[in-house]
Amino acid sequence: MIKREMYLSRIRGFYDSTLVKILVGIRRCGKSVILKQIMEELKEKGIPENHILYINFEFIEYEELCDYKKLNAYVKSHIIDEKLHYIFFDEIQNVEMFEKVINSLRASLDNVSIFMTGSNSKLLSEELSTVLSGRYVSFQIYPLNYREYVELTGRDSGEEETFWDYVKWGGLPNRTQFEEETNIKDYLHSVFDSIILRDVVERLGLKDTTLFNLLLQYIIDTTGREFSAKNIIDFLLREGRNVSTTTLYSYLDALCKALIIKKVYRYDIHGKAVLKTLSKFYMTDLGIAQIKNHNYEMNRTLAIENVVFNELLTRGYDVYVGKTSKGEVDFIANKNGQVNYVQVAYLLADDRVIEREYGAFLPINDNFPKYVITLDKINFSRDGIIHRNMIDFLMSEDI
Repeated sequence: MIKREMYLSRIRGFYDSTLVKILVGIRRCGKSVILKQIMEELKEKGIPENHILYINFEFIEYEELCDYKKLNAYVKSHIIDEKLHYIFFDEIQNVEMFEKVINSLRASLDNVSIFMTGSNSKLLSEELSTVLSGRYVSFQIYPLNYREYVELTGRDSGEEETFWDYVKWGGLPNRTQFEEETNIKDYLHSVFDSIILRDVVERLGLKDTTLFNLLLQYIIDTTGREFSAKNIIDFLLREGRNVSTTTLYSYLDALCKALIIKKVYRYDIHGKAVLKTLSKFYMTDLGIAQIKNHNYEMNRTLAIENVVFNELLTRGYDVYVGKTSKGEVDFIANKNGQVNYVQVAYLLADDRVIEREYGAFLPINDNFPKYVITLDKINFSRDGIIHRNMIDFLMSEDI
């Protein structure tokens, strides 16, 4: 497995901190690998193995420790002296009331550095926020981005086949072990089924898996478009499902908490405010989108827009859809006060497309950088707007 330096570089400064380090990401995106890479770095620094404790709650040998009282006692029994001990909890949401253990360890011990992973954002939003307010730092972990995918597979980043394989089958690391499409599909179906079973049905109590599949089909078909509750309820009616608005939103919220989809808010560029209406949804991994897509071929324009969105998140940007007085800009990417405006298109095929993509920036009168990202190999930069080739953008370290 490749070293996921973009995440390690962000976490490294917290290795010895008493703040709880939380890694959250969709199942099978590589969180466990990052934990193991952290442990390897600690050993390279000279930390003895008996000061490093790793527990993966998906392993049957740790099943008894899913009882929070037994887990608490087990961890404390491994604290052998006053030196700093490093505790790693993998998929800790499998432990009922795990937050009590975390709070107890922090309250009773001042020589532990705790790391934990989870596959459900509910881990942060509800269980831990009350007991660890201000005492944790979280890191969002995503599937492989294109640069990591190329490094892992050794494929030529500039080959069209390489790019479209990534777009079609996504960045879950283990899917790269398979070459046959049937095997890739089987693997991705197993990941999706485990997400629905463990992170939605068991954890959130929502059992209508048919409704989840229908919702995902709709979101995949409308990726990058404004979300309308009425439109999706009408769609479900055509599919023979009469669903209330309340039920609809509870199931959408579950898909977001299970990290299958990501909700993106609109930002009023002139009013400088986040809008809570007319949001959009994007897929966390396009491989999951592919197996849930009822069309043979996904819409390539929408797919590469999704790729750019995920790439911006991976690079640590806060991402919004930009609302202007005359329309919208695909993305506003903000990091540390630096704003970038981004338009995404498949190809600048003719003057009409060029005017549409570049014209989206006309209502914006500030001096922040503006980008158009496409698969064109000719540079169409003009009027201070920077044109970037899609693959060059994905293989670079920043915009």
